[in-house]
Amino acid sequence: MALFTIGPILASLYLSFTEYSLVKPPEWLGLDNYRRMLEDPRLAKSLLVTVQYVFVSVPVQLGLALALALLLNRGVRGLSFYRSVYYLPSLLAGSVSIAILWRQIFGSDGLVNQVLALFGVEGVSWVAHPDFALGTLIVLNAWTFGAPMVIFLAGLRQIPVSYYEAAEVDGASTVRKFFHITLPLLTPIIFFNLVLQMIGAFQSFTQAFVVSGGQGGPADSTLLYTLYLYQRGFGSFDMGYASAMAWTLLVIIAALTGLNFLLAKRWVFYSG
Repeated sequence: MALFTIGPILASLYLSFTEYSLVKPPEWLGLDNYRRMLEDPRLAKSLLVTVQYVFVSVPVQLGLALALALLLNRGVRGLSFYRSVYYLPSLLAGSVSIAILWRQIFGSDGLVNQVLALFGVEGVSWVAHPDFALGTLIVLNAWTFGAPMVIFLAGLRQIPVSYYEAAEVDGASTVRKFFHITLPLLTPIIFFNLVLQMIGAFQSFTQAFVVSGGQGGPADSTLLYTLYLYQRGFGSFDMGYASAMAWTLLVIIAALTGLNFLLAKRWVFYSG
């Protein structure tokens, strides 16, 4: 813990107040790195791209996970097999190989355009178009619904069947049972998945790095915050500035997580 976690954390905090190029000893700058961040247009752009990525992909991902968990909870034969298959993307999506595959699928001659061509639609190079490139990353993140799906499925199994039986006696429809029984009792699980997936989305890096060739293009449309941090730290050897960016990201994630916990009092319901 001290060697691999606490030590690097404290070192990066110190380096965030210095000018450090990896090859020369760090020189103390005080708050200069943080002041520079306020005047950095690419940092502002990376924050905007990251916020769009997180606040679109995470709800879509959780929606898909919940829908599939509801389907599997209905007693599908071979549940263990389907559960494993749907969980697999969560293990693979962060890999370089899947990111390369994704770049090929959404390329000018990729699978998406081949399917569109069957309907007489001429596609574009989705990963090379500034209006669609970020969307391909959002789809990739939404595809990793396996982990939250398994957690949703476990939560659904904990809801007493007697609640649904009582609702059926009262003549409740499937929709009413979902909104008045399933959804309220599942809110702690939704909250748990929301916090975990939001934190993970803010830290996404590999997909944007591979799909954009490490540049965050086209026109910085896929410049996630972590990718820009990598560019400054290991591309420009401005490790002091990169450390300041890392701590700023920590503060942003902590603030949003705290806000989630604060708002949870309004919509998360715990039984018993």
